Amino acid sequence: VQLVESGGGSVQAGGSLRLSCAASGYTDSRYCMGWFRQAPGKERERVAYIHSDGSTSFAESVKGRFSGSKDGAKNTLYLQMNSLNPEDTAMYYCAAGCYYVGGRWSPLYWGQGTQVTVSS
Repeated sequence: VQLVESGGGSVQAGGSLRLSCAASGYTDSRYCMGWFRQAPGKERERVAYIHSDGSTSFAESVKGRFSGSKDGAKNTLYLQMNSLNPEDTAMYYCAAGCYYVGGRWSPLYWGQGTQVTVSS
């Protein structure tokens, strides 16, 4: 399984970015894919979880600003990020794998990450 993120970059507060995650070798019909982020000195945070029907669950910190989607034909996951603020600055990781620990999603597969930097 290989997950390759792209689309990160530097934007000013209020701007938008769209992250992509191209998945190869991953074929779980339950889907179990999503996004995490980690800022320096902070714990990793689950940002979005995309369900098999395409619906997405978001962290409270990004609700209303971020949206998720998937293209099954391309086996690609997207994260549209709007109204970005400096607190969104982090390395963003695509993750996959239907594994849960204590009821919490614990992905088996991770991408290399793409950096998002938001300046004020």
